[in-house]
Amino acid sequence: MGMSLVKLVVWVSWLAMAVGAEYVKYKDPKQPVAARIKDLMSKMTLAEKIGQMAQIDRSVATEQILRDYSVGSVLSGGGSEPLPEAKAEDWINMVNAFQNGSLSSRLGIPMIYGIDAIHGHNNVYNATIFPHNVGLGATGDPELVKKIGAATALEVRATGIPYVFAPCIAVCRDPRWGRCYESYSEDHKVVEQMTDIILGLQGDPPTSRKGVPYVGGKGKVAACAKHFVGDGGTTGGINENNTVIDMHGLLSMYMPAYSQSIIKGVSTVMVSYSSWNGQKMHANRELISGFLKNTLKFKGFVISDWQGIDRITSPPHANYTYSVQAAIQAGIDMVMVPFNLTEFVDDLTYLVDSKVILMDRIDDAVQRILQVKFTMGLFETPMADFSLVNELGSQAHRDLAREAVRKSLVLLKNGKPGSTPLLPLPKKASKILVAGTHADNLGYQCGGWTINWQGFNGNNSTRGTTILGAIKSTVERSTEIVFRESPDANFVKSNKFDYAIVVVGEPPYAETAGDSTNLTMIDPGPSAINNVCGTVKCVVVIISGRPIVIEPYVSAIDALVAAWLPGTEGQGVTDVLYGDYRFSGKLPRTWFKTVDQLPMNVGDSHYDPLFPLGFGLKTESGASIVSRSTSSATPRRPGLFIFMITVTLSFYITGK
Repeated sequence: MGMSLVKLVVWVSWLAMAVGAEYVKYKDPKQPVAARIKDLMSKMTLAEKIGQMAQIDRSVATEQILRDYSVGSVLSGGGSEPLPEAKAEDWINMVNAFQNGSLSSRLGIPMIYGIDAIHGHNNVYNATIFPHNVGLGATGDPELVKKIGAATALEVRATGIPYVFAPCIAVCRDPRWGRCYESYSEDHKVVEQMTDIILGLQGDPPTSRKGVPYVGGKGKVAACAKHFVGDGGTTGGINENNTVIDMHGLLSMYMPAYSQSIIKGVSTVMVSYSSWNGQKMHANRELISGFLKNTLKFKGFVISDWQGIDRITSPPHANYTYSVQAAIQAGIDMVMVPFNLTEFVDDLTYLVDSKVILMDRIDDAVQRILQVKFTMGLFETPMADFSLVNELGSQAHRDLAREAVRKSLVLLKNGKPGSTPLLPLPKKASKILVAGTHADNLGYQCGGWTINWQGFNGNNSTRGTTILGAIKSTVERSTEIVFRESPDANFVKSNKFDYAIVVVGEPPYAETAGDSTNLTMIDPGPSAINNVCGTVKCVVVIISGRPIVIEPYVSAIDALVAAWLPGTEGQGVTDVLYGDYRFSGKLPRTWFKTVDQLPMNVGDSHYDPLFPLGFGLKTESGASIVSRSTSSATPRRPGLFIFMITVTLSFYITGK
């Protein structure tokens, strides 16, 4: 008995020693985050620290590379997917395979996978595509935008991804900029309100955690406020160009949304390609380290844009060692390399070994990256599972997107002078015409950053409802619908159409490809308007990422609607065209008369818009129009027309 007791004591002692030997503080979720970071960093080599500072594209990532270099992050660039029409499970399997590589590294630090999810999970087949930011700005509804953030987070997590490069909180001051649709408004106050999307993406931080990175569980994602700072103010609206403004102007116009984002717990901030008064933002130590980190007290990590540090030099990549030095010394923590990993690692290693870059700067970067990873629970749940796959493109999210579409539409005109309003349209009619390049084109309807970086053309690249499809499901069965993309005038005249819906606008584009000096709709948009609206009562729906040239056609048009880039849920458009819901959207941007006026924003001395910031007419809805149809002998109500004229005049008189 005594011998057995001795054996038991020895065995228990051995077990305690074994457990003690295996205990690693940084892997213990009960430890404070600061203690876990300190413990992990004390064990990291320089190579492992530099690896954490690198983000590479999935196309060059392998499990071995992630293991051998302790790479901090992997991303999908625009259109970068595991296979065409990949399902949620395909994405999860890819992300988990990469994560296996990271977890098999010496210290097992999980990588964080990032993706552009800027209007829903837009790279992914069958995802819900929400209106682009300019449309959300028109809703004036931060609570709706927060819900969209939450829905987007679920769809992104459904594919195993925990990090999104959103929101874009640019204040676009010139619609010639190709990224203007990524901006909520020319009014920085609107942009500040819409930073509530961060609370949807990441979750509401507890009061005690205001102002520090926060991600509330596996149904939420780390967000990224971008592009720091002044990206929407470049001269001539030229992408990645120079923003000329004094410090007071920069702080009052472009910085407030970053302050709001930090208060709301944003995890990361992405630096802009653009320059401020001639200095590349990717090399701007004063604003990144000095203002963002020290003055605004941002505690998350700062990430570069795609090959952003390469573009510090002109031409890009002319002196990469200098670019690495300038970017890291400026305060960039993670570099979106995204292809030449070994070049980045070798150059940064050389700069540290040469004492050009101090270890304190490396440690600051790594501490910030680990802060986000620990805070979001990545060490506890590094692997994704299939529990959320049904969230991708769910009906609940599509219903939310449809609501966002109808709230984003702005009614600019409803009836010619002296005539009754055309909208809402009657669902019962003998024969109607649907025309235009954008009436039956899901890709055009969604815009850039959809499935592919530059978007797509046609209806086959993802699932959704075109505006034509929505019209077909809205009108009564007895109503004959005729669709012609570009009808000639004789065809229109020879048919007795009760009314026409003409849907025209811009093609999809992203970034520099969208820069435009003329801001015109694509052909045959103008001829479709002229051929149709000269003959039959017409409503023209503009699908565009910004105001475009419309002034020459307004007099011929009966009703005019700005629908922005509504996404996959086209029924949101017909919801308001046919009166099931009221028009409520307000212009988030000034609508110019001619491009010669640009840039022109509210408050400018030369402000003379076609439609001012905040403009938007309203319509009746619901039971009041149920009985109305084109065959009805009941006269339309002139009171609404008088009301709208009064509203229109009041907008112009008060300048609101």
